[in-house]
Amino acid sequence: MSVITTLTRMWLTKSFKPFTFKNEYDENLPIDECENLGLYIHIPFCKNICNFCPYCKVLYNEELCNDYVDALIQEIHLVCSSYKDKKNVTSLYFGGGTPVLAGNRLKEIISTINDYFTITEGIGIELHPENVNNETLNMLKEAGITKISIGIQSFNKKYQSILGRNEVNIEDIKSALNKVSFDTVSMDFIFALPGQKFEDLKEDVEKAVYAGANHIAIYPFIDFTFTNSNVKSLNKDEKRKLLDDITEYFNENKYIRSSIWTFSNNKNASYSSMTRDNFLGFGCSATTLLKKQFKINTFDIKSYCKRIEEKKLPTSLTIRFTKRQRMIYWLFWTAYSTKVNADDFKNFFGVSLEKIYGFELWLAKIFGLITRKNNIYEMTLKGAFYYHYYENFYTLSYIDKMWSIMRENPFPKDIKL
Repeated sequence: MSVITTLTRMWLTKSFKPFTFKNEYDENLPIDECENLGLYIHIPFCKNICNFCPYCKVLYNEELCNDYVDALIQEIHLVCSSYKDKKNVTSLYFGGGTPVLAGNRLKEIISTINDYFTITEGIGIELHPENVNNETLNMLKEAGITKISIGIQSFNKKYQSILGRNEVNIEDIKSALNKVSFDTVSMDFIFALPGQKFEDLKEDVEKAVYAGANHIAIYPFIDFTFTNSNVKSLNKDEKRKLLDDITEYFNENKYIRSSIWTFSNNKNASYSSMTRDNFLGFGCSATTLLKKQFKINTFDIKSYCKRIEEKKLPTSLTIRFTKRQRMIYWLFWTAYSTKVNADDFKNFFGVSLEKIYGFELWLAKIFGLITRKNNIYEMTLKGAFYYHYYENFYTLSYIDKMWSIMRENPFPKDIKL
């Protein structure tokens, strides 16, 4: 798999130079040069560990969680206290783990963020289905949360069993959501599970809408090497048919597609922590993408807290981009939305998209992967699938390797991808 991603990297960057992450970082992060900046905060605690989940998390411990939040708030101060003026940011997303396990501290965390930033498009948080009750939702609303994303994965008992998840009571969820409203109610599902058919996904979507969702996320199952999952994904042809069928279902029902995996039946409902030009990440394993660099925090909670105690940033690795490398990052994450605006590329890099990648865009149109209207390139159904297919290679070749190393070593010397 790494051969495909390596050849793609060399072709698009016009260089044999790998992506090299080094054990270094800047004390002062240059965010003033960044437009369309978003924020992300990672809370790495769960009551139970799902065997398919690759993200940084540990079993919940109240004392450790409070120590972690203390450090998290201090990290925000360390990064932001040198900035003279409050900066507008698009959004703030809490992920995990199960962020509401630190629910009693959310208002404090958000207040700290508000000291340095003005959030223009709302605050989102990921929820376990067990969190969807009146008490928790009211607490979130009071803290300033405007968007919620519920990790259902599947309403189907068969797939709940495969994923090691408990049965979800859809009527309890519907009742709670009817009593406490949010701008976005997103529900996450996993597709490409063994034996999964279009009818299974369609039933999940219909149940989600019945329960109160106005935004649906359907993520592919990816078999990371370091998880304990023994679930095997569908093959390529089965995945493509499933993704095409569910996309056509959404199109027929007038849903708005906001990314490869996300669809909404309300134009104002949005939930995505990834489709931003630049973002700042706080907490264990959180990443930061700026104009000329990408950095990732340590995965180890004790090492994270120790670094903060020493008044040092908990950065584990940093890559300093060549211009071509940054273009690849920009295109990869922007394309997640299924559209690339050539004007945005020129504004970001000072050069036209066609001048840099005119041949590749021509090929993509010839092969039916994209269409162009004015200055916007949009993926076709075929293009969206092959983006997903390539992302799977990218995830297993790059992210899997990096996360595997960082789970074992809090501060590796370097990683070359």
